[in-house]
Amino acid sequence: MQIAKKVSAASLILLGIIGVTTAVTASAAEAPKVISETDIVGQLGLLQGEGNGLSTEYLNRSATRLQAAIISLRLQGLEKAALTYQGTNSFQDVSGVSQQNQTILGYLSTHPEAGWQGTSDHMFNPLGPLTAQQFDKVLLEALGYKQGVDFDFVQVTEFAEKHGLTRLANVAAMKNLHLASSMLEALKAMPRNSSKSYADKLVSQGTMEASELELLNKPSLKLMHNEAAGSYLTDEKGMTLYEFSKDVADKNACAAQCLANWPIYGSHDLVVPAEFQATDFSAFTRTDGKEQLTYQGWPLYTFVKDTKPGDTLGNNVNNVWFTIQPSNGGIRIGTKAELGNYFTDANGKALYYYDLDTKGISNCAGKCIEKWPIFYAPSITAPPGVKQADFGTLVRSDGKLQTTYKGYPLYYWVSDKLMGDTTGQDVGHVWYVVDPAKFIGTKATNTSVKTSKSDSLGTYLTDSNGMALYLFAKDKLDPNACVGNCLVNWPIFYDANLTVSSDLIKSDFGVLTRKDGTLQSTYKGWPLYYWIKDQYPGDTTGQNVSKVWFVINPAQQSERS
Repeated sequence: MQIAKKVSAASLILLGIIGVTTAVTASAAEAPKVISETDIVGQLGLLQGEGNGLSTEYLNRSATRLQAAIISLRLQGLEKAALTYQGTNSFQDVSGVSQQNQTILGYLSTHPEAGWQGTSDHMFNPLGPLTAQQFDKVLLEALGYKQGVDFDFVQVTEFAEKHGLTRLANVAAMKNLHLASSMLEALKAMPRNSSKSYADKLVSQGTMEASELELLNKPSLKLMHNEAAGSYLTDEKGMTLYEFSKDVADKNACAAQCLANWPIYGSHDLVVPAEFQATDFSAFTRTDGKEQLTYQGWPLYTFVKDTKPGDTLGNNVNNVWFTIQPSNGGIRIGTKAELGNYFTDANGKALYYYDLDTKGISNCAGKCIEKWPIFYAPSITAPPGVKQADFGTLVRSDGKLQTTYKGYPLYYWVSDKLMGDTTGQDVGHVWYVVDPAKFIGTKATNTSVKTSKSDSLGTYLTDSNGMALYLFAKDKLDPNACVGNCLVNWPIFYDANLTVSSDLIKSDFGVLTRKDGTLQSTYKGWPLYYWIKDQYPGDTTGQNVSKVWFVINPAQQSERS
């Protein structure tokens, strides 16, 4: 059976784009020919995607057992046989999938040699999550190794690594992109008792065409992993690739002796791991005329002291040299002589903090946000020397998400246009880049009670962590109106050593002794409450609940009589 030639939309984009040039001399080079592992499996018809083909959304979706089973049948040249299966035996839990998929599961049930035996009670869990160990086991059996004979399942990862299957060794949650990378690795691996690759075997069987081997023989960048550096990018020989934080402002910042220690990487025809976008790779011509490959605009280098594949001795050297991580988690470090190190996004755009923000609170809204757009990355991988736990997410009052560092929101500046721009530094004497080694917070006092702002609600009271405080309209006649289950849903707020931000008046706050003896802080005589359904700073889901619960705007709130 011929593997179907279904080319994804992503596979049509084989050329990297020219990165944005900085203010210094950096001329465009010939566009490199870059293709992703996902493009190759798309061209081979092994991974076909859905709707929009091999879209980023599809590739980052969790892989299911059924999906992996179908793909493994394609890899083994068995999909046609599975689709024409006529038997009635199958797993016990197939009713929740389509008729075609039930046919495939029936085939797998009666052909355990394909690698999918199911559980002891003959269940398959087709829509359940796939594990890296399960797929390694299937790939090993496609290569001719047998569970229970050549390896035990508990040692499947170690056995797979010894036989050329390394890509899934550190994968905790399988995504569709991991299916792509591990299948390509299997095609290049040697089956049991063979001196030729599995792809050669498929060619000899007529399942693949000989011309397709050319795709598998292209030079390939690798994704490797160690405990110290995490996941990082290497060249085709396994030598680690690095970026230089001073390149943020000048792509020729590394010169003379620097280049002797950090040779440039200039390959132009290559395959990149599935975790990387082919269009993120480009090239530029250095002032000495040499062409250098870039990733997301950052020039790539090797390190002369790395002597064997997998070495990462250059990581965090002088706090300016760093390994290349998949998308770098949305955060990178740039360096300028006048600023030192500072955070940028993945593409080198500077990130800022607002000195009027308090921990967990963004006081930039409305027109302010138009000039200082929020920065948000759904998954942050901390750069070397920076604590992962220092990054978090703020849910703003408008429902938008914003990345925080040490609890403080991060922003862009609208006038920064190019990689390396830092024109927002010291704007109004309240906006600054973030030096991760020096930043400890803003000058704004983090008091017991402070204010936050919302486009829809205006100014309102919060606690020190930015959680909204509420009043209960029925407390107007009786400050103990909320009792029993009401207090479960609306916990009281009390701080024995209450302090307030400079825009509030301390004498407006007091203490109520409730009938049960519990103490509760008050504002202008109104008892203060939380709302149990508010989970994050910026949440105001308690506003107008039952038309009796409200956030408190200090400028508008009257005294409780």
